[in-house]
Amino acid sequence: MRILIVSDTHRIHRNFEKLLKQIGHIDQMIHLGDAEGAEDYIAQRAGCPLEIVLGNNDFFSNLEREKELQIGKYKILITHGHYYYVSMGPDVLIKEASGRGMDIVMFGHTHRPLLERSRGVVALNPGSLSYPRQEGRKPSYALMEIDGEGEAHFSIHYMD
Repeated sequence: MRILIVSDTHRIHRNFEKLLKQIGHIDQMIHLGDAEGAEDYIAQRAGCPLEIVLGNNDFFSNLEREKELQIGKYKILITHGHYYYVSMGPDVLIKEASGRGMDIVMFGHTHRPLLERSRGVVALNPGSLSYPRQEGRKPSYALMEIDGEGEAHFSIHYMD
C-alpha cells in the first residue's frame, strides 16, 4: 500500500499537479490541512481515497480538526497541528498521540518536513508543496509504504 502525504497546499496546485504526474499509483492520500477550500478539487485529482483535516487557513470549512485512522496495524492521528503548538516543536502533539495510544502522528502547519520517533510514536510532517520554509526551500511531501509483512516505511521527498 502506498500513501501520499501532503500539507499546506494553500490553493497553489502547480506542484501538486506535477507530483501526481510523477509519482505514479497511490492507494490513498492524506492532506494535513490548509487546502483553503480546494478539498473537492484535491479529492478529484488524487483519484484515490482522501483523508483531509482542517488547517488554520481553512476558513468556513466543515472539515474535522483531527481524525484517528487505522491503516493496517497502525493507529494514526492526523491533524494540522496548530492546536498543539507545533510551531514551537512537536513535543505537545507527540505527548497527546502517545497518550491516546497512537503509533503515528501526522501534522502540517510549520511548512517544514520532519520525521522522528519519540515516546514510541512516529511523528511525520511532509512540509509544504506550495510554501516551503525549511533550508533550501524545496517543496516537499512524504510517502508511507506498507510492505508485504504489514510494516510501514516512511520517506520525505523534495521537488525541484
